[in-house]
Amino acid sequence: MSTPTTLRKTPAGLLGKRAVAPEPRTESSQAKRLLLARHHVVAPSLRVAESAPGAVFGAARLRGPIARDTIATVNRQVTALLDAGVLRERADLAVSGAIGRPRVPVEVNHEPFLTLGIHLGARTTSIVATDLLGRTLDVVETPTPQGPQNAALASLADSARRYLSRWHRRKALWVGVAAGGVIDTATGYFDHARLGWSDAPVGPVLAEALGLPVSVASHVDAMAGAELLLGVRRSNTPTATSLYVYARETVGYALSIGGRVHSPASGPGTIAALPAQSELLGNTGQLESTVSDEAVLNAARKLRIVPSDGPASTIGLVLRAARQGNEGAQALLAERARVLGQAVAMLRDMLNPDDLVVGG
Repeated sequence: MSTPTTLRKTPAGLLGKRAVAPEPRTESSQAKRLLLARHHVVAPSLRVAESAPGAVFGAARLRGPIARDTIATVNRQVTALLDAGVLRERADLAVSGAIGRPRVPVEVNHEPFLTLGIHLGARTTSIVATDLLGRTLDVVETPTPQGPQNAALASLADSARRYLSRWHRRKALWVGVAAGGVIDTATGYFDHARLGWSDAPVGPVLAEALGLPVSVASHVDAMAGAELLLGVRRSNTPTATSLYVYARETVGYALSIGGRVHSPASGPGTIAALPAQSELLGNTGQLESTVSDEAVLNAARKLRIVPSDGPASTIGLVLRAARQGNEGAQALLAERARVLGQAVAMLRDMLNPDDLVVGG
């Protein structure tokens, strides 16, 4: 990563100011630690919960309402989660006429709470509200802030703050940020070459703006983690492996082992430059620039499926044309699927996962 920035103590200073002479890394690291002490930036835990409270909450989320006697060995954790308000009792579902103390089921108390998710894409930023069951309540998409890093971060924080202010009846508990680039999950700082961001304090800036704990992760790792928690898995053994492959504007992959996303300290690997051949999609010779939305859109423009520019020149309208029977658009999407399928098959053969998920 680049030489860290010098940070002021004022809220605006969280956006960072490049010093004339870079400070030694030890001083900047100390500044980061002070920021982390003030703002709740927490490294994401991209795994199936192993702690007793996490296991209880997971059981209630997946199988609830669940009878308390089925989780009696962790009754203390059930009580703690009830006291915290994230579980609730369902006395109306208790079995009538049962001998002894009534067995009152418990379930996730999802209605009073929400979590906020932010996907920071190269072109589009999505802000999503979800409940504690992992269900999407609402999503908005806006162009990713461009221009100088400090101004872009301020704009992002302002958008998230205004969006969160709409939820008067729900209490926000946490913020998760997913983005490309090289991410330091412990501090919430990252570099993003396509945006021109270097050592950007995304986690601390959002934590200060929203007053909530914030976790920042690679967008592909985050999606693989969501798949572990919310997806339907065939294999759930301690040695089970799952391969998640993402393809949209960029391509990437993540490997999960034993219910945990494998996240190397050096950051996720890349498959952008895997060999891929397609004359129809530009013949660049590399996977990402062959199967990306931009590659498909450029090919559609050349074939005059959509205009060369303007509001009608989008990947969404290429998809619509294919659904409406446009043979040229259908051929482009079929070719994209063929090239991507070959790359995914190669990864599958190399890694031999128990499960394979393709998203994007």
